[in-house]
Parts: sequence; structure tokens; C-alpha cells
Amino acid sequence: MRIGIDCRLPTYRMGGISQYVLYLLPALAELDKENEYILFQSRKETRDFVPETAVLWRRRDLWTPPHNRFERWSLPLELAPHGLEVFHSPDFIPPSSGAKRRVITVHDLTFLYYPELLTDESRRYYNEQIRWAAETADAIAVDSFATRRDVIELLSVPPKKVKAIHLAANPLYTQDVSQDKVTAALRRHNLAPGFLLSVGTLEPRKNLPFLFQVYARLRRDLHFSEPLVLVGKKGWLYEEIYQAIAGLDLEPYILHIDSVTDEELRALYHAAAALVTPSLYEGFGLPALEAQHCGCPAVVSDRGSLPEIVGEKGLVVPLEDEARWVETLAEISADETLRQEAIRNGRRQAAGFQWAKTAEQTLSLYLGNN
Repeated sequence: MRIGIDCRLPTYRMGGISQYVLYLLPALAELDKENEYILFQSRKETRDFVPETAVLWRRRDLWTPPHNRFERWSLPLELAPHGLEVFHSPDFIPPSSGAKRRVITVHDLTFLYYPELLTDESRRYYNEQIRWAAETADAIAVDSFATRRDVIELLSVPPKKVKAIHLAANPLYTQDVSQDKVTAALRRHNLAPGFLLSVGTLEPRKNLPFLFQVYARLRRDLHFSEPLVLVGKKGWLYEEIYQAIAGLDLEPYILHIDSVTDEELRALYHAAAALVTPSLYEGFGLPALEAQHCGCPAVVSDRGSLPEIVGEKGLVVPLEDEARWVETLAEISADETLRQEAIRNGRRQAAGFQWAKTAEQTLSLYLGNN
């Protein structure tokens, strides 16, 4: 069988979907030595994404860029000469033709739940095509059972067509880190262990103004003195997030780190008292998984996939219950017994998310076993 995978996005944007593509490929290559794979990359890409362990894999370059308004029609013209049995579109939208079987991955439906939280360009790109994409695709992979329910209910897709396939973390986060590296990361940012950590792009979906209110109460009512550290690039409407910090007079106590390497973020996870994720919606919630691997308790909202990622014994707090957030963060920061229990539960939960399992279930979808 000849399988094509759309690998254009990492050339243009190294976000969560691009990481999904780049970690899925080597896991598939390790698993499948029988089928033929063609990785369709941007002609501008200097890297070759063909895994070292691959047997029947090769690269082909495309002229059509991702998120192009005409790609639904131009991409099939570039795919046609390759005689594909399967084509996987990891970024929601399939071509109108080009393979006998078209598989897409839908990571979340934020743009349907909260259209006001996206840029005009992103909202237009996804809203105008998602229903067509869901109807056209032969099979749909989603990152979580929560997103599976959303796709079935909001897009009226037959349940048998949608398969929940959990992602996994960068393998780096599953590895131990030396205390010297943790100390070096803390020194670099003038931090001490015990701070609260939030990881993700600074954008409205992350619900950061609510987190700032919780943090202000934590400082005022319970005399919590450790800083809140935000790790993530500035996103859509980030100015409002900075305004919320200023409005609560929290500038001296909140540190924003715009960009870190995975190695440095791993060290920060190991030093933090907790990861705090009060998101309005998450299709998967990768930072919660990374944190659990690193022994950092993840306190998350009850929205989207987050309860699914931290598991039944995870620290899940109702989104609107500000007092409960304050109480939970105070307890996890001060009660060492509770903290160690949360660390054990988190590591046990995180161990179940593996790229080998993701690849196995994805290959099954390629082969028509929805």
C-alpha cells in the first residue's frame, strides 16, 4: 500500500500540529516495514523528515503551501502522479481528491465553540471548510474522546467514522533531568523552586485573566509569595492579557518567558509547584501531559480533553469556581503528602500515552479499520 502524509506545516509553523507530525513519523517507521510511504514536504524545506529507521519511505516536494485558499484543488494535481491508496492530512483539511482513501486529523473545534477567540484569518480558513472536510474524509482521527464527541455532535459525523487516538509527549519529557540543569534554568530566570507555572501561547483560549484573579486572591488571602511564571509566545489579543496583569497590580510577581527550549522547559516543570491550566477549551492539553511526566502536578479545568489527560485521580477544578482554584493551588503548594500523591498519580497516568500506541492506531486507520 502506498501512503502519503502531508508534512508541509512544519516549514511554516512549529506549533502543536507540526510536533504531532514530526513525532508520529518515526513511530510509524518503527512499526510499519511493509507499506510504502511518501512524505509530501514544502519545496522550501531544507530538512528531510524521512526517519532514519524508515525502509520504504521517500520525500516529494510540493509547490502548494498549507492554509492556501486554493489548496483543496491545487493539491490533488500534485498528488495525482503518485498513485496513493491513502493520504493523511494532519491539519484538518483534505484535498478534494488525490488518493483512494483520505484520512484527516481534527485536533479541536475551538473555532466553533469560541469563534471570537481566533484571528479572522484562522476563523475563516477553518469555518469555511470544516464541514466539507468532515463529510469528504473517509476517516477522521481526533486527539481525544472529548473532541470525538464534539465532532460527532457539532458536525453530524457518523460515530463509526471518527476514532480517538491520543497523542504523546516529546520523549525528552519522559527522561530524568539532573539537578544541575534545573539549577541552571532557575538561575537563568532568577527563580527559586515552588513557583506556579502556566505553559502555552498567550491567547484568549487559555483564560489567563481568570488565572490572574485566582493568583491575586492566593497572594492576598493566603499570603502565597511565589511568582507565577508564564511560558509561551505572544498570541492573538495578548495585549488584553498584559492589561489584566496591570489591572491587578501583579507586574512584580508575574514573569513572562517568551520562548524556551524543550530542555529548559523540562527543568522548569521539575522545579514548579504546579502547572496551572484553566483553559476554556483544549483539544488535547499537551503541557499537562509533559508536566505529569516531569513530576509536576497539573491542575486543570474541567473543559475539553483536560480531565481525560490527567485521569480520574487528576486535579480537575470546575472552571468557574474561583474559590476552589485558590484552595487547590494552596493545598498542592503547601501539603507535601498531597503533592507527592499527585506526582505519583500523574506519572502513572502519563505513562499510558506513547507514540508507539499512537502510530499503531493511526496505521489501523490507514488500513481501513475505523
